[in-house]
Amino acid sequence: MSLNLCLHSVVEFIFYFTQKSCMKSLHLAFKILKMRFYHVFWVCPATQGPPHFAGCLVCVIGQVNAAAKAILLYLLQGQLMMTALTWNRFIESLCPVIPVLQGYADPEDPLGNCILLLSKASSEGGEGVLPCTTRLKSILRLLLVKKPSVRSLALKLLVCHLTREEGTERKRPAMDARVLARATNLFIVKKPIELKLDDRKELIIKLETVEKVYEIFISDDIDLVLRKSAAEQLAVIMQDIKMHAVVKKLCLIDKIIEYLNECVGEDGELIECLIQPSLTLLRKVLCADPGARVSLAQQASLLTLLFRVSLIFHEDCTVVTEVGALFCLLLFDEVSRMDMWSVIPPSQPASPSVFSLPVSIFRRYHLPVHVLGHHAVSPYSIVLPLSADCLALKPVSDMLRIAWNLSWYHGTENLLKQMNSETKIQEFLDTLKLSSEDTLTLKVTHTASGLQDCLHAVVQAAAHREVRAAVTSMSFYFLNDRLSFKGGASPCGAALKFLAWHTALNRFLQVLPACIEDEKLLIDIIHFLNKLLKEQRKNSSVELLNWLLELLLRPSPNPLLDLLVLTESQAREETDDFRTAVRQQLQKELMALYNTLLLSFGAITNRKCLELFYVFQTQLALKLLQCLRVTDAPHFYGLPSLERTLRGMAHLTALPGWSSHSPLAKPLEICGKYLAGLLEVITSFYVERGGNAMSFMGKGVTKSTILCLLHLSHEMMAEAQSSEWMPLWFLPLGGHGEEHTPMQQGLAWLIPLWVDRDPEVRFTSLGLGSALTTLETGCVALADSCQNISGGLWGTVVNILLDQSECSMVRREAAFILQNLLVIPMPSVIVKDYTWQGPCVHDEDSGLSLVGKPALQALLYHCHFYEHLHQMVKHCYLGLYTFDLSCSAPNGTSESSDLNGLDDSLKFWRAPSRMSHQDRDPSSLSTSETMVASSSGSVGLSSPVTSAASLPEASHDQFVAPGQPETVSPRLPHDSTLSALLPRPCILVTPPLLSAICSLSDSLLVIAPQDTASAFRQARLIELLCGIADATLIETCVQELKAPLPSSPPVEHTQAQVSFLLEYLASLSRLLQSCLLVDPDLVIQDELLKPLITNIIRVLTICTKDLFDAELALAFHQTWTHLFNLLATLLRKAGTASLPPITTGVAKHWAAVVDMFCKCVGLSTTSPSLCTASLQFLSILLTEEAKRRLRDKDKTDSCPSSTVASLLDKTQENQKSLERLTEAIIQCYEGKPSKDVLKRVAANVLLSLLAVSRRAQKLALKADLIDNCIEQMKHISAQLSLDSLRPGKAALRKKEDGFVKELSTAMQLLRNCLYRNEEGKEAALEAHLVPVLHSLWPWLLMDDSLMQIALQLLCVYTANFPNGCSSLCWPSSGQYPVLAGYRGAPGNSLMLCILKLASQVPLENATVQQMVFMFLSNLALSHDCKGVIQKTNFLQNFLSLTLPKGENKRLSNLTILWLKLLLNISYGEDGQQMILRLDGGLDLLTEMSKFKHKRSPCLPLLIFHNICFSPANKPKILANEKVLSVLASSLESESPSARRIGAAALWALIHNYQKAKTTLKNSSIKRRVDEAYSLAKKTFSDSEESPLNAYYLKCLENLLQQLTCP
Repeated sequence: MSLNLCLHSVVEFIFYFTQKSCMKSLHLAFKILKMRFYHVFWVCPATQGPPHFAGCLVCVIGQVNAAAKAILLYLLQGQLMMTALTWNRFIESLCPVIPVLQGYADPEDPLGNCILLLSKASSEGGEGVLPCTTRLKSILRLLLVKKPSVRSLALKLLVCHLTREEGTERKRPAMDARVLARATNLFIVKKPIELKLDDRKELIIKLETVEKVYEIFISDDIDLVLRKSAAEQLAVIMQDIKMHAVVKKLCLIDKIIEYLNECVGEDGELIECLIQPSLTLLRKVLCADPGARVSLAQQASLLTLLFRVSLIFHEDCTVVTEVGALFCLLLFDEVSRMDMWSVIPPSQPASPSVFSLPVSIFRRYHLPVHVLGHHAVSPYSIVLPLSADCLALKPVSDMLRIAWNLSWYHGTENLLKQMNSETKIQEFLDTLKLSSEDTLTLKVTHTASGLQDCLHAVVQAAAHREVRAAVTSMSFYFLNDRLSFKGGASPCGAALKFLAWHTALNRFLQVLPACIEDEKLLIDIIHFLNKLLKEQRKNSSVELLNWLLELLLRPSPNPLLDLLVLTESQAREETDDFRTAVRQQLQKELMALYNTLLLSFGAITNRKCLELFYVFQTQLALKLLQCLRVTDAPHFYGLPSLERTLRGMAHLTALPGWSSHSPLAKPLEICGKYLAGLLEVITSFYVERGGNAMSFMGKGVTKSTILCLLHLSHEMMAEAQSSEWMPLWFLPLGGHGEEHTPMQQGLAWLIPLWVDRDPEVRFTSLGLGSALTTLETGCVALADSCQNISGGLWGTVVNILLDQSECSMVRREAAFILQNLLVIPMPSVIVKDYTWQGPCVHDEDSGLSLVGKPALQALLYHCHFYEHLHQMVKHCYLGLYTFDLSCSAPNGTSESSDLNGLDDSLKFWRAPSRMSHQDRDPSSLSTSETMVASSSGSVGLSSPVTSAASLPEASHDQFVAPGQPETVSPRLPHDSTLSALLPRPCILVTPPLLSAICSLSDSLLVIAPQDTASAFRQARLIELLCGIADATLIETCVQELKAPLPSSPPVEHTQAQVSFLLEYLASLSRLLQSCLLVDPDLVIQDELLKPLITNIIRVLTICTKDLFDAELALAFHQTWTHLFNLLATLLRKAGTASLPPITTGVAKHWAAVVDMFCKCVGLSTTSPSLCTASLQFLSILLTEEAKRRLRDKDKTDSCPSSTVASLLDKTQENQKSLERLTEAIIQCYEGKPSKDVLKRVAANVLLSLLAVSRRAQKLALKADLIDNCIEQMKHISAQLSLDSLRPGKAALRKKEDGFVKELSTAMQLLRNCLYRNEEGKEAALEAHLVPVLHSLWPWLLMDDSLMQIALQLLCVYTANFPNGCSSLCWPSSGQYPVLAGYRGAPGNSLMLCILKLASQVPLENATVQQMVFMFLSNLALSHDCKGVIQKTNFLQNFLSLTLPKGENKRLSNLTILWLKLLLNISYGEDGQQMILRLDGGLDLLTEMSKFKHKRSPCLPLLIFHNICFSPANKPKILANEKVLSVLASSLESESPSARRIGAAALWALIHNYQKAKTTLKNSSIKRRVDEAYSLAKKTFSDSEESPLNAYYLKCLENLLQQLTCP
């Protein structure tokens, strides 16, 4: 009916057109036409052109479209039948929907041809059908149509327009055939642009910054490269809509149009570099501004301008795409707005940031942009109600009836309540009343109601069958949820939390089953509990677990545990096959329940629940031990029962501490019983039967047993205090038939498992070997057990490791065994009675034998060890899968698996030779560590890499070992890669194997550093290993874990992959640290170091906020710890090479790095090693930066680069991050006890941070760090004073080591806080820093290191701080008593203590002496302190200095310190008087001026210089001929500074002092002045004249003038 309505609208239009002549009616008709035709053309299909679109629709739609096409064709061809006014109104009404109509343009179709004619100009050269601008827009629009013929025609029309354009001869490009040939498909781009802008709530960039960038962009005085960069920055900024107002106010659009006009001009090549960013800017502005689009769309010159630009840049797809995007915005703007073609405009305008187009535009045009679509269905389509015939159908009536009732009662719950209530009120017709089937359907489909009915049926049941039916129904609800909510929360589990199902089922679980029906019922109930636990495993209910554990731990009878072990009566009933099958099924369900229960406690933290669980573990362990029936003959074991028991043991023993919660037996006793039983099983089913080489009998038994043994080894190591348990693992060697062979104890039973055809058995057995070899006794026992094997233990393990046909997980465990063997020290020569000889090789020809390290080197050389490692690294595969997850199992067979299955772990995998016919489950963690066969028989498998390059075959080596404990065979086993000449399947080397290789290489580097380093360099192993480290893959996996896609692999698989990659990075970090210690050149290579550091920083800055897996978080923390340690080692050992890339990487990710540091500091409690490593790295980084800054301070050619210190203080944006970081470090420092290592590490970071960052100093002051440090010093002082009063406390040094460290740290923190920090010094003054130091003075005198730090603190405190200097002169108050019983007891002030310390000449510690005089030099600038110095006659000590004898002697360090002090004293007149009052002081200074010193050659001369400036001092200087002689002779000195100082001193002396003029006019001084002046005039040309030289000349000129004038 809606389609008929569309047809009626066309007829309606014809009616208005033919019957009414008034313009009002005609206008209404055109509105109807516009509205209805929009709908008619909307329903045209997208896949066919206009000639065929009718055939693609159903008959009725085809009739409607045919009618609409006929009418529209009639109207478009009816210009001659209409008046000019009517035709113009018709065209005016069509203009808003012309973009839609032009999609149907086609020269071969009558209607399409008429649409094309709208774009043509009239033959007389007039305006044509459409106005000029509208026609140009329609021509350009046709260039985007999908039909090539239409685009060619549009190009011809456009050329006609461009040739008539004004000034076309002065514009580029010239319109020739070559240019036009490439324009037909110009805008058919491969990568459309995304028209999407951001609308942020807050401004990220300041508006002033945007204006400055814009000024650079438009400035004609700036280089074009900089202007292009500014334009690109503006383009990035304009992604935020809030920034558009700024540039529009600055007339950005007009400026861009101006640049476009310049570009198409004759000299436009100069500005071409600005076009691409300018077009991007224009697109982003127009995308968010409909008004600007409307305005610019009417400018025909802009449209042709853009087209010319696209022709100029036809080879630049970026520019062409940008022009195409602008055309989309300008040419389709009419149909992007509802008000242009709607009869009734929308009440609310669309968001200005959203530009959308009708879906029909997408279908008909090649758009170079991605935009939102609207009106996939016509907005004028009418949905009519169903006919009465439809309502009569039963499905419709049923749905209507149920929907009516659900709506009437406001949901299912209320409807069910009404149905269950006694009062029934009929409120509507009988036809809408629910039937009994409807009622039952609602009750069953509503989860809570259905479960309630099931529980009610259980309670009311009169027979077993009814209970089983109800419990089975409850299980079906879990199945339904699992199918409906994949991976989501289960409504069934949520509904059960509010139902009393425990009570309903409890009675069936507390009694032993008396008959077979009881056992069947118990099977169903246990199956239901198992399903419930599985559904809630990710978020286990503590109440459910507590209830189950209390049920399982109730006193006897305990049916759920007792049923695991058959009683004697039950054993006699095993002759009944049916009863036996039921009982076995019951035991199977019980074991599955226990396995699920054991897996449900991963994230439980409830204490009661955990305590119950621990007790249950041991109780279950004892029951399973009974199930093992170790006293019976092994050949009577029931394989299914035994395998089930062993599988349960595997789940149980995987939990740490499972044996330690029994009140009746010790853990090692339980472990010993387990070990005896498991060894009996492994020998019975494997060793004595020749393994499973001939049969699969007992395959699952072997696999589960060896896995239990692996878990058991870890449990025994954890519970035992020594290695006395190792002999329990030994079994007799030799078979039953060897009666005369002496029985030996050993681990020989383990070796056959290493060559089992099942890779998981090989993997687990080698894992057991690596566990046992962590102890020295295990290494010795395993080596003794391999004496009769060719190659011995070392050769066997190396062959397994290097076997290319072996899977990665097996080779990994072999690497671990080899690494454990290397831990034990081995000799270099044969030592008798030595327990561990290491490898042993023998030369058959020469009889030469090697043991220990030389034998190891020979073994590695023989096996081409490092060449193999090179190939392994080259063939590493980092992906998650090597096959399609949707493929079927090999040979079309697969086994069903459940949660507890261990036998189906090789599904989807095909292995060659001995591993054929095995399957592996992709859910196994070792999925990414397996083999991919190259045979064509593998189904659905693909190898991502080609076969490994064959290694050079080993020659017939001379090493053989007759009678030696450890040998290397001259011929390796047949499956070895070294002797294999035939092509072998490619084995994917996985990150876990490479992790083991890195750890093994690390151990080899420790054993033989130089040889291993040389082998690494020759094999380029470090470069290859570092090349694999790629942060991109880890980032991708983490992103998948945070926001998994429908196509993403299971979460467990992705987590495992991330863990493997992190483990590899950690192992690589440890190896690189060892390389840096042994041979730094292995790592310090630009092509290696820069990408490595970049990847490390990217891994460190990965955000793990939304990762909730505890194990994965722990893996990240461990890897981050190793990466921080590696970066710290790089800075320590190779700071020059590693500091620039580290600083660059940190600066690039600064915000994320700061977040990382804050996170690590916050983990100080849970992960102290990570916190320590991160803080140590930050401390070393800041320290190394400071060292480099000091080294480069005098270098003028050093390029400034961003440093962490500059980032800390550079911008305001970094202030918050620095606040968080500083606050976190201070909290870590103040929140830890004094003996905690983290406190010391945090203090070191604070010291470095405060030393380089002024902002950090302010934050520390704000955090009261200064006050807290001084309070800590007060506390230490009080504690030391208190301890000194106790008897037996004379030896303070030994007892107060802790206090010494605390005091040292506090003073160093204060020193760095106060450095050039005026506010900090004021705070220290208010906190009484000087009195506190005064009270600590006796203990400072006892420790030179503390005294040195205290003096450094005082130097910093008094520098440029007069108030601080004056505070040292204050007498000590009663609050800080001073002890008098110690050497060097202070007087009334700290100043006197300092002077007394400086008077002790010479001090034993030269550093302390230097610090004392540096401190006094600071104090000498203070008036108060100079007064104290004068009163104490301290300067008299200067006169007691002895001068060196001989001409080549230099002044002592103490003398230099005194001269520096006197120099500072001489800066003031009162200080100058103090020097002049020294009897013989001037003479001593003149004598000292004759000696030279490298650092301070002019100190005495400077003192004289300062004294000469005071008028009161001039007579005394003038009266001292020695001083005048020194000043005069300085003019002839070789030192330019001495000449300047001397000239300035003489000028100062003669200035305004007539007597000095008379005295200095003697021929000697005047001659020297003349000569100095003449030499200076000759030496200093105008080009070389500096401020110092100019000052020197000025002094000499004035001096000459004074001496010349009368």
